[in-house]
Amino acid sequence: MTHLWWARRDLRLDDNPALLEAQSDGPAAAVFAWTEAVHLWSGRRRAHLARSLWSLRDDTGGALAVARGRAAEVVLAAAQEADARVVWAAKEFSPAGVAEQQAVSEALEGDGRELRLHGSPYAVAPGRVLKSDGTPYRVYTPFLDAWRGHGWRAPAERADPDAFVSLGSLDDVDLDQRAAHGDSEDPIDPHHEFREERLRAALEDFIDGDVAGYAQDRDRPDLDATSHLSSALAFGQVHPRTVLAMLAPLRSDGSRVFQAELAWREFHADTLWHEPQARRESLTPVLAEDDWETGRDADDAFVAWRDGRTGFPLVDAGMRQLAQTGWMHNRVRMVVASFLIKDLRLPWQRGADHFRRALVDYDHAQNQLNWQWVAGTGRDAAPFFRIFNPQSQLERFDPDRRYVQRWIPELDTPEYPEPLVDHREERETTLRLHKRAKARR
Repeated sequence: MTHLWWARRDLRLDDNPALLEAQSDGPAAAVFAWTEAVHLWSGRRRAHLARSLWSLRDDTGGALAVARGRAAEVVLAAAQEADARVVWAAKEFSPAGVAEQQAVSEALEGDGRELRLHGSPYAVAPGRVLKSDGTPYRVYTPFLDAWRGHGWRAPAERADPDAFVSLGSLDDVDLDQRAAHGDSEDPIDPHHEFREERLRAALEDFIDGDVAGYAQDRDRPDLDATSHLSSALAFGQVHPRTVLAMLAPLRSDGSRVFQAELAWREFHADTLWHEPQARRESLTPVLAEDDWETGRDADDAFVAWRDGRTGFPLVDAGMRQLAQTGWMHNRVRMVVASFLIKDLRLPWQRGADHFRRALVDYDHAQNQLNWQWVAGTGRDAAPFFRIFNPQSQLERFDPDRRYVQRWIPELDTPEYPEPLVDHREERETTLRLHKRAKARR
């Protein structure tokens, strides 16, 4: 009996439990639904998806079908063509992912077929790490300890690249054309990798090399000291369980800090699973609604922030790096977010929406909850009174100004704008408004 694998955020052959289950009775069919939601992505992110699917199709001997339409329609049509009574997929936990798999399940059941969910994009699925009283953790550090104590399975074996059957008649997405269209909107970084085997090789190089200094160097945007793994995790080309297994033999401070950074991704997914309203709503209020800036001046300030024209070099360099590459160093992400929320007093949702449109490595739970962390509105958030000083952050983490000079060629010339605001004054105003809002609650 042929089974069908519904590819989602798991575009790989390595360590893919749902795909292995689909192949358990012999060759499996495989399909990816190119939905309308994809068209809302940045051109750069769509181009990366198209290339990743192209690579996976190549690895499956051309068998992976990529079809346009709602997931429920695409998966049902694929199951009918393959005569598959069972469809296997990784379980999603985000609100949109849950709704999508429910729609697919209902469509299959109406045709006498079944959706079976196995595995997830996480080492430990959301909802599994709980306190002794059965409630979720609200603070990251005890979650991290419990997450480590819970542990995770060893990576699954590699799926058989030759054990696929074709769904040629359903394959109606020209991936080369999609990549070209995406490139025409947002040229992709030529160093951005999308092939599974090359991503695995780059990960191995990082584990064998730079991870040793990760604890000291990860906050330095002027150094190439991070894993650049975020896109591979977002698209499921590498599973975090694979990364954790590679880290396990190491005993360096860097390897342990890197493991803890992976745990942040799982903590945010767990938070969104328990509190789905966090995708748009602040979990903790920090300012009165009428204290956020609105109107023409607020919109002009947002555009200056978006375009990297605030007059604060670290903020501007980060936003220009994002615009040109679809990626930004994590330390700089925190600085630009703090500036938008606490210097310009614009709601975190505006920044989160811009990142959703611009990031290649966009991950819904990570994006929304990281913004809430900076805003001081999340479950375990930085205190609202922690306001990053863009200048002191520059001096501390880009001491030779190599990062800002790379992204701002007109720096230190009359063409570079004066600071958009006075950071000290805006900090004092924001803290005063926060204190007043707390007193009113």
